[in-house]
Amino acid sequence: MRHRNKGVILDRAKEPREMMLRNLAASILMHEFVVTTKAKAKAVQPLVEHVLTIAKAGDLAARRRLIAILPQDKAVSKALELAKRYESRNGGYTRIISLGCRQGDGAQQVRLELV
Repeated sequence: MRHRNKGVILDRAKEPREMMLRNLAASILMHEFVVTTKAKAKAVQPLVEHVLTIAKAGDLAARRRLIAILPQDKAVSKALELAKRYESRNGGYTRIISLGCRQGDGAQQVRLELV
C-alpha cells in the first residue's frame, strides 16, 4: 500500500528517477527554463526550490551540499549566482506555464522557468 507516500514514481526505478530529476534541476538552473511534461515539472519543482534555498547561504557548506545534489559543476556555480537574485524572496522561485499537448503522445507540455 502507498498510504501517505507523496513522491511520484514517473514509471522509473528509484535511482534512474532520482538522477533524471537531478539532471532536470541542473538544466533548469543552467538555462533558467525547460520544456517538459507536467508530471516531471511538478516532481522537480520542489527540488529546484530546495537547491536555490541552499544556495542562498552562499558559504562553503552550501557549495558542498549543492555538489552532492547537482551532477554538473556549472549548475552549482550558476545556482550560487542565481541565489543573489532571490535574496529578498522567501520561496516561490519557479513557475509552471502550460503549453498544451505534445503532438506524438498527447502528453501535457509545460514550461518550468525561474521567476
